[in-house]
Amino acid sequence: MERLPGARGLPGDLADGSAVSSPALAADEPASKPWFVGTAQPPDSGWERLRELFRRDELNRYPEETMNIMKAAFSGGIIGLIYGGIPGFVYAKKRYIEQSKGEIYHNRLDAVQSAHRAAIRGFIRYGWRWGWRVAAFVGIFNTVSIGLSAYRDKNALSHFVVAGACTGGLFRMHLGLGGLAGGSIFGALLGVPAGGLLMALQNLAGETAIERRKRERRDLYEQKMTEWRTNLSITENISKQIDYALQDGDAGKIQK
Repeated sequence: MERLPGARGLPGDLADGSAVSSPALAADEPASKPWFVGTAQPPDSGWERLRELFRRDELNRYPEETMNIMKAAFSGGIIGLIYGGIPGFVYAKKRYIEQSKGEIYHNRLDAVQSAHRAAIRGFIRYGWRWGWRVAAFVGIFNTVSIGLSAYRDKNALSHFVVAGACTGGLFRMHLGLGGLAGGSIFGALLGVPAGGLLMALQNLAGETAIERRKRERRDLYEQKMTEWRTNLSITENISKQIDYALQDGDAGKIQK
């Protein structure tokens, strides 16, 4: 595009039509791709893929795998609370009644309320014991298994076996080497059916968590590239219109 003497344009390549011939061509050049678009493929490094599990996105959200770990740990804590709390409730109430036969109460309501308060204390006591243990077990198990899958970029039953062994060993390490070995063996055996069940559910869903993460990454990349190309095309059209308007104005001044 030739410029008349005295014509002004926007600085940079946007004002020069020969610099960027089309948005699609500019998007295909690696140097012209903006940094915030990212890449369609996951990182090659296993440690980088592992760090992505605990890195927030543009909307300040954690990855789906990290949220699943938190949800599983919370659900395990609730299940453990109920599993340990209900027997504790019954046991504490029964024991209170057996030990308080010689006590004097003002009325029947006072006796019933005292028994219920003892039962509630038993529910909280035993429910808390089971709740935090189950939540910690489920959280560590899922963290190790998901971390191994992200690091190796594939699903395998051995990941769940290793996760079960690590979790069982941690829970029994206070008993010494014998407890550590026994807990690891028990956890590894428990990880086989748990891992098989989770992998079967993923196969029934049609795609694994890794495949879904890669698909969502490609979709997000294509969406960002489309938005960037659209914005680039709009900017280029605006710069051309401004350039044409400036040329027309300068041509009119020359004719006068």
